[in-house]
Amino acid sequence: MSFADLGLSPELVQAVTAKGYDTPTPIQAQAIPQVLMMRDLIAIAQTGTGKTASFVLPMIDVLSHGRRRAMMPRSLILEPTRELAAQVAENFEAYGVNHDLKMALLIGGVQMGDQVKALNEGVDVLIATPGRLMDLFERGKILLTGCDLLVIDEADRMLDMGFIPDIETICSKLPTQRQTLLFSATMPPPIKKLADKFLSNPKSIEVARPASANVNIAQHKVLVPSARNKRDVLRTLLRTDDVKTAMIFANRKTTVRELNKSLQSHGFSSGEIHGDMDQSSRIATLDKFKDGTINILCCSDVAARGLDVKGVSHVFNFDTPWHPDDYVHRIGRTGRAGATGRAFTLVAPEDQEAIENVEKLTGMKIPVFTVEGGRAADKPERAPRERKARADRPAREEKPRSEDKPRREARPRREEAPVREEAPVREERPVRAVQPRAEKPRRDDREPPSQPGEWNGPIPGFLNFGVS
Repeated sequence: MSFADLGLSPELVQAVTAKGYDTPTPIQAQAIPQVLMMRDLIAIAQTGTGKTASFVLPMIDVLSHGRRRAMMPRSLILEPTRELAAQVAENFEAYGVNHDLKMALLIGGVQMGDQVKALNEGVDVLIATPGRLMDLFERGKILLTGCDLLVIDEADRMLDMGFIPDIETICSKLPTQRQTLLFSATMPPPIKKLADKFLSNPKSIEVARPASANVNIAQHKVLVPSARNKRDVLRTLLRTDDVKTAMIFANRKTTVRELNKSLQSHGFSSGEIHGDMDQSSRIATLDKFKDGTINILCCSDVAARGLDVKGVSHVFNFDTPWHPDDYVHRIGRTGRAGATGRAFTLVAPEDQEAIENVEKLTGMKIPVFTVEGGRAADKPERAPRERKARADRPAREEKPRSEDKPRREARPRREEAPVREEAPVREERPVRAVQPRAEKPRRDDREPPSQPGEWNGPIPGFLNFGVS
């Protein structure tokens, strides 16, 4: 089967052929005819199977007829991340080269002025992240009443990022009579509930079991004794496993930054991409990775969904993902478009529960890959420590170790009465002999008694002055 057999226009088939594609993938072969018939669609397919082209190609033909109006986009594509939105925009530019269609990209991290200007001129296709779209809608810069086609891409990722309430609000602002396409790699219950609420008699397509991994990817788990050994084992794999281009995933942004610095200090050509970076830096790093300036990309889960980079030979899970679904999307960055790839997950003891959940979800036991006895080859093994004899004294016979000596039986400890604390004894000083005080003469002995009628008080001294 060729793309011409799916009912696409000759101009569109020509553009697809110019990109080097002749045969549609299973999801494309089933989805494109349904979209051209204007039916609602639920498509479940594992990552890397060509979901993006399965809605971009028929949308170009559907939108080729009609006229655009200011502030009222004719179609809307919702993406969970900026990178995915930019990638879909690249697909529209590549495949719509023979069509007169205007597109606008609404993503965060960039100035709003150019985006508002593009909306005022009228667009056929609006590709947006929910946050920026809601921001512009609340400012009165966009009207959704003229949107006849809605695409919700990576719906399960939307759920993980907490965008489902925003999507429900956006759907309520769209016309009731519209065509809605929902694409996802998995179908958790909340997404099923969303589809039942906003899709009308949809056609369901499932080309692979939900949460299944690509059979073209050789999966391995590497057991490491502790998280501190992960960097050594990772460097060994990067040097010994014929790595051409690799993506290394970690759970935390700080881990991504530290890991990138560590790899660069060991001579690797690496870069980083995570949610704390501004949009221009993320795009610049991604372009370097795509053109081969760097061949290793350390990233968080912001790059795990739908990011299409050709020729990624390896994927490394530096951390086992917290959500088992993310494992499928991470390793899906390799083995794309029929190519083969290799995926390694470094499993420390604290990752054991997470890797068990991944194996339970995928329904397979991931084989263990041994890295030279479980030790990093680029880190020399330390020799066992030996007791060194000092040069200035003759070597003496080693005393038997404590564990070699026969242990004595522990004697029962005698209970002792509690000791009372006594007050500190003061230092005795010599006692001095106390002299007896001389008795003062009594008043009766100092002066004779006065006669009746005479002064009996104290006699001032000046009265005796001049008395001989």
